Amino acid sequence: MGAEHRGKGSDVQLGPVAGPLGRAPEGGRNWEGFSPDPALTGILIAQTIQGIQSSGVIACAKHYIGNEQEHFRQQSESANFGFTISDSVSSNIDDATLHELYLWPFADAVRAGVGSIMCSYQQLNNSYACQNSYLLNYLLKGELDFQGFVMSDWGAQHSGIGSALAGLDMSMPGDVAFDSGNSYWGANLTIAVLNGTVPEWRLDDMATRIIAAWYYVGRDSAAVPINFDSWTLDTYGYQHFVANEDYTLINEHVDVRADHGNLVRQIGAASTVLLKNTNNALPLTGTEKFTAVFGNDAGDNPDGPNGCSDRGCDNGTLGMAWGSGSANFPYLITPQTAIQNEVLSNNGVFQSITDNFGYSQIESLATQASVAIVFVNSDSGEGYIDVDGNIGDRNNLTFWQGGDTLVQTVAANCNNTILVIHSTGQVLVGNYSTNPNITAMLWAGVPGEQSGNSIADVLYGRVNPGAKLPFTLAAAREDYGTDVLYIPNEGTGAPQLDFTEGVFIDYRAVDKAGITPVYEFGFGMSYTTFAYSNLQVTNVGAGTYTPTTGNTTAAPTLGSVNNNSAAYLFPANFTAVPLYIYPYLNSTNLKTAADEPVYGVPGYVPAGALDGSPQPLLPASGAPGGNSELYDTLYTVTAMITNNGSVAGDEVPQLYISLGGPYDPKVVLRNFDRLSIAPGASAMFTADITRRDVSNWDSAAQNWAISNYTKTVYVGSSSRKLPLSAQLT
Repeated sequence: MGAEHRGKGSDVQLGPVAGPLGRAPEGGRNWEGFSPDPALTGILIAQTIQGIQSSGVIACAKHYIGNEQEHFRQQSESANFGFTISDSVSSNIDDATLHELYLWPFADAVRAGVGSIMCSYQQLNNSYACQNSYLLNYLLKGELDFQGFVMSDWGAQHSGIGSALAGLDMSMPGDVAFDSGNSYWGANLTIAVLNGTVPEWRLDDMATRIIAAWYYVGRDSAAVPINFDSWTLDTYGYQHFVANEDYTLINEHVDVRADHGNLVRQIGAASTVLLKNTNNALPLTGTEKFTAVFGNDAGDNPDGPNGCSDRGCDNGTLGMAWGSGSANFPYLITPQTAIQNEVLSNNGVFQSITDNFGYSQIESLATQASVAIVFVNSDSGEGYIDVDGNIGDRNNLTFWQGGDTLVQTVAANCNNTILVIHSTGQVLVGNYSTNPNITAMLWAGVPGEQSGNSIADVLYGRVNPGAKLPFTLAAAREDYGTDVLYIPNEGTGAPQLDFTEGVFIDYRAVDKAGITPVYEFGFGMSYTTFAYSNLQVTNVGAGTYTPTTGNTTAAPTLGSVNNNSAAYLFPANFTAVPLYIYPYLNSTNLKTAADEPVYGVPGYVPAGALDGSPQPLLPASGAPGGNSELYDTLYTVTAMITNNGSVAGDEVPQLYISLGGPYDPKVVLRNFDRLSIAPGASAMFTADITRRDVSNWDSAAQNWAISNYTKTVYVGSSSRKLPLSAQLT
């Protein structure tokens, strides 16, 4: 992704995602991130950031923080769907939960050197995330020692001086309302610095952070001129799209894909999870007597792969969900096409039905098939798009387009039915896991342009599945213990979303409730089998933890401000582009330039917001990601993994820890690896346990601490299959 953005001339890639983390399975944008587990998300977001920035493009970790549903994220957006609220929803999260769950992966992102972090739309504890000084100044820039810049989500800025003093560094896209030409900053920020409302050092800090990130990733040597336009695919058009000015070449249609299609295919196959495989129904041979494929999700969108703006529909196979996190497909290879090619290359019989509601035809074809492959999906996306009544967030966890009836119809007429699921998150599969006619089941996520080839590689054994579920598949929606707030609960006031479950989401919630899931977090089968043995735990003798003390340096002022307002007027003979945000003044009189009826009336300024003197360092601070001693290795764990089968395969051994306290989860994931092991061979799993891994957040001390409760390490193939264990001493 980084290389492609670099080739297009992008300075910043708006990703990867750690918020939403995935509190509610129905959350619309969960698919943009990694997992509701903070350690898994933290490991993957760090590696993604390093990959993007190695290409000379700034990564932007988002959405910081508590952005766990699409409903009510913006007041104006909510109004478009008939909801009258005064302000965005407030995610109300206690201090320990914030640190142990939602902030955890952002700490990993900062430690990985991320250049930018995007603050989110909603409120956090009834203060907008992009003007919440505790979130931005205290936690992110103070405790986590973030050195890059904070940008707003598009339209998430709600104040000028307030957001500047709270730690916002870049306003995107710059205007108060899209295409309005009015800005909280622009000339208003110039005025605020000139009249002393915003200290010069704060402006210098904004600029320094942005330029530092630019140099940090090597933009000074990696940058190429921008060669595309975000608003149209036309080759020629207006450079200033909304203003209809400067008609020129705007899209050079530079192909930056290289051989990435092959990588997409590999990733799609490698991330497919085998959930069920009765009597080795898979892999198929390609020589089956009669192969039938069923489901809208197997075929093409009749309007083309990009026929719905921002992928805002569920027509055809689900290769990508909807919203601003989507992109245009260069092509989309459907499962129907790939499987047909496979069968016909072996001179077999292949037929398909992609109408989910053609029941008589489905029944007839299913009775003829020696193998029936059914494709179903469940889609979601960003909250500005409503698909079939799903306003970003999913209304349910069942299959779309009548998928459940489709599966039941095929399975009732073919005793060798294979179910393939494309979804943006958790779905309800309980009845299918026990249906004897459904001999195999796979979860393939949203695999992208090579969807058909990826699933065919797994179905026909070219790739041995080795992926694991990044979440729990529970038997009932209620088992997860969390849900989306669909109806405002404070009248016309800001909806209040209380995270009363604390750290108990997904598998942690199911474990706490003593519920048996259909398929647990971390579960995934293979065409071979693996055995675990010989757990060894070594205490490496790390020193004691030392809280950070001392003070920061004073905020530097770089240069001096010319307090003559005439120096900031629009330059002579300057032609302004309509609606463009400029820093220039239109009058030497600051009150007149501000065009603000309450100019000069004191507003709310948090205590200490104007103080650039040295400040006390926080105990958990000291380096990017927090106190460096949090990442000291306390223990090294090894275990032997043996492939007992006759084919090579990948296994993902997982390390969990029980923190031991009465309010702690049963186990928490802390590390993993993916090992490729030849048949009959063994490989060593090695993982480190850091001080942070065995710590809890102490809200009173505002620091991490290791409790006196017994700590136990577990190693196994999932959160419920942990054959190896040892106490940490």
